[in-house]
Amino acid sequence: MIAPLAAAALLLPLGQLFAEPPPPPPRTATAIRIPFWLADGAAPQAPELKLSVNGKALKVTRLLGQTDDLLLLLVLDWAGDLTLVDPARTALLEELAKLPPNASVALLRAQDGLRVLLDPQEPREKLQEAIQSVAVAGRAGLLNSIEAAQQLGDRVASKSKVRVAVLFISDGTIGNYREDYTNPVVNSSDSGDMSRRFPEALINEKTRQIAARLNRGETPVFAVQLNYYTDRLNTAYQTGILDLAASSGGNAEFCRSLAEIPAAITKSVQSILSLHSVDAEWRPGKQKQLEVLLEAEGRKFQFRTRRQAPLPEVARRPRGGAPSQ
Repeated sequence: MIAPLAAAALLLPLGQLFAEPPPPPPRTATAIRIPFWLADGAAPQAPELKLSVNGKALKVTRLLGQTDDLLLLLVLDWAGDLTLVDPARTALLEELAKLPPNASVALLRAQDGLRVLLDPQEPREKLQEAIQSVAVAGRAGLLNSIEAAQQLGDRVASKSKVRVAVLFISDGTIGNYREDYTNPVVNSSDSGDMSRRFPEALINEKTRQIAARLNRGETPVFAVQLNYYTDRLNTAYQTGILDLAASSGGNAEFCRSLAEIPAAITKSVQSILSLHSVDAEWRPGKQKQLEVLLEAEGRKFQFRTRRQAPLPEVARRPRGGAPSQ
């Protein structure tokens, strides 16, 4: 197993694989990136897009679409039952075999911190072998690794002309984390202790904090949860996964039976394949909350309508030249 992910050395070959010429000299405005994927209609062309932030129209400087390179950060969070993982593994291998030539996959594992299992430059045969050999063991890791996965995607996308998305496939439950999120009674002698009435409070607070940070990032995170539980704590956990994916600009699918697993994986992969990324000139103001509107006649897109303003170090200089179509 490769060492834990760390800073710029995470996937060093990516800079070479998706290299592009250096940007033009900086201008006054920075750039904001809006990822979106297709819900209905044909892929848009740059001139058709109308983008506004907080009611102000923005100038589109670049559009990356389905003919541009795609990097999928595939994160496996398999810690439980082989009866769930085996059909997921089979469905995943079938979908990956259909990927177009311009799509690359980096394989990662969520247990004990985000770890790289296979670099995206490796051939598809090695990717299939690596997925086949991933062990189903350890503790659930989605909550502990989702931010690192998005940050990795943001770093790659900021340096390369490439679309980037994260896909988690997880069978974890809230009781399978190293941390105790079951919110045990704080004061056993106090019958009015609020932790008795709200046992999911720790889960809700944890996911709320993570979602707020994901909402500043730009790489969308998709998730497929292989099992669905109806108990109170896992319901809160599953709601949290949905909120985390939505906060990043992605989506989550939940499987209530083994028969639903292949369809959930197919839907998530297809959404990622239709991913687009639009850059626009943007002058940051005092607003911390951004209201985004993106449209093109006859098309229906999925994207974040609300997001936090990116941190200053995340903002990019807008790229010159006509946007690609």
